[in-house]
Amino acid sequence: MATNDSGTKKNVVKSGGVGGIWFLGFIGALVYYLHTHSGSFWLVVLAFMKALFWPAFVVYHVLQLPV
Repeated sequence: MATNDSGTKKNVVKSGGVGGIWFLGFIGALVYYLHTHSGSFWLVVLAFMKALFWPAFVVYHVLQLPV
């Protein structure tokens, strides 16, 4: 917490932009997976779940790369 000239405390957030980038990535992944998995209700649910967890897929495949 930071204090201003009058002595009151004020919360300062310095890393707030990452959430917006994460949200744009989620929307892009959702559009991609909906395009490839559209058809029935459960395929749409699967597309939503894949869009939610796409960073885990990326990390998994990056860790499988040869060193």
